Amino acid sequence: MNLCDIQHIKSLLARHGFRFSKSMGQNFLIAPWVPEEIAASAGIDEHTGVLEIGPGIGCLTEQLAQRAQRVAAVELDTSLLPVLRETLAEHNNVQIVPGDIMKIDLPALVAEQFSGLTPVVCANLPYNITTPVLTLLIDSGLFRQITVMVQREVARRVAALAGSSDYGAFSLYMAYYTEPTLLFDVPPECFHPQPKVHSSVITLRVREAPAVDTGPGALFRVIKASFAQRRKTLVNCLTAALPNASKGALIAVLEAQGHDARIRGETLDLQGFAQLTDALLDAGLL
Repeated sequence: MNLCDIQHIKSLLARHGFRFSKSMGQNFLIAPWVPEEIAASAGIDEHTGVLEIGPGIGCLTEQLAQRAQRVAAVELDTSLLPVLRETLAEHNNVQIVPGDIMKIDLPALVAEQFSGLTPVVCANLPYNITTPVLTLLIDSGLFRQITVMVQREVARRVAALAGSSDYGAFSLYMAYYTEPTLLFDVPPECFHPQPKVHSSVITLRVREAPAVDTGPGALFRVIKASFAQRRKTLVNCLTAALPNASKGALIAVLEAQGHDARIRGETLDLQGFAQLTDALLDAGLL
């Protein structure tokens, strides 16, 4: 059964009376090389348990099942459950889990499904929930690696470096907790129906410890303030967000670190923000 063949997909979905939902961002893969490459890049072997989110009709799921010890695929759309029971019937190492990934008890799911295995994530994420899902997965501390297909613009934001137009608070959050790597792009014609955007596959190797020693509370308060108004200077952004900090005091802190008082937030990398946060704490401005 070729789950990426467009004619087979149409026949399968018609037989089950399935209709695509725009609100769920449903676009099924019709290019076999894509799920094969995603699964091959996901760090999966016989010691791995894979969490998949939004399996669709199981195109990626079957590739994961061929490589991993166990796959747990969380599907929100109940109309796809009978489809998945048919397409994945021969894979006894796959568990379809009905539910919303944002509401499921992830620690309980991982403990139940992946006991004794290394948990990772591999998924073609619905684009309308990409950021909250990635944040949830990373904050859970449950997964060693996360490999996902997302909208290309989101992937670029995730992996962006200081000074680029895609760089922002989310880039720094990712750099703090993970090591992101862009793998490859996937054009719209690889899907049915075709989305209006390009996609990219990205892998996130979750760090054993954050990239810098500065605590996340203070650090991300400074980072979020610094990107709240991108056209303003870092000093003006921080003055608006930190009631204890005068403009003169902030300029003094920046200049003491060798920065021009006119710099903007996007010029600082994670280490720079950590040093700035520590200096603000030491000066009693944060």
